[in-house]
Amino acid sequence: MAATQTRPTLVIVHGGWHVPKSYNKLVVALEAEGYEVHVPRLPSTNQVRPPNADLESDTSLVRGYVESLVRAGRNVVALMHSYGGQVGSNALYGLGAETRAAQGLEGGVCHLIYMTAYAVPEGTAMMDKVKEFGNMDLVPIAFDIAEDGSCLSRDPKAFLIGPGPDEEFDEYLQTFVRWNGNCMYQASTHAAWREIPVSFIYTTEDMTIPFTYQKNFVGGLEKAGRKVQTFELHTGHCPNFTATEGVVNAVKVITG
Repeated sequence: MAATQTRPTLVIVHGGWHVPKSYNKLVVALEAEGYEVHVPRLPSTNQVRPPNADLESDTSLVRGYVESLVRAGRNVVALMHSYGGQVGSNALYGLGAETRAAQGLEGGVCHLIYMTAYAVPEGTAMMDKVKEFGNMDLVPIAFDIAEDGSCLSRDPKAFLIGPGPDEEFDEYLQTFVRWNGNCMYQASTHAAWREIPVSFIYTTEDMTIPFTYQKNFVGGLEKAGRKVQTFELHTGHCPNFTATEGVVNAVKVITG
């Protein structure tokens, strides 16, 4: 029992189209290993039409949520998925455990885990990377974007999930919701990875954030002087569902 009490608190920052329920399989597996897990719902998935919440709203929600944990003296590890990397990077600056310790404060974010997630510098939007790789022509093929900017994946089973346990597909697909796709065009203003230790979980069969993008993110972090611990899972964009054990194992290695 004493060992489980020393584990950090995990906060999952979910991706677009996902909601907390989308991570049930991963949450159950992590809790079985003694972790306390939080999955706050991002306002950009509230399905209001036209959308009334965006990257700024999501950033504010996650920052406030994690701030309440660290102020209570908790050590927090942020596990960020897909768009969640953009939100977490933007939200968690100044909350690092090392930064807080230097101020004589207990608690803080002790690690950032990017799970096939956007890890980019300040001033960069998700679509900036798509443009950089010359893939803007694929956007209307992958996403069903309405006039109000809200969107869905055109084929979530093929583009988002990829190969996985067929008997659970339908239940997982039913958790997806319409998301404010305008978030993909909004640039971040902060990069928490500059001050907090970083790991990256690669997904080599990813069709939403291709492996080449992921390696580009890590390369950028390393050029900025950050040491990045990496893990490689041979799965699609949703390892929380298709490679749950691999994600749990990575978290266990990172948190000791």
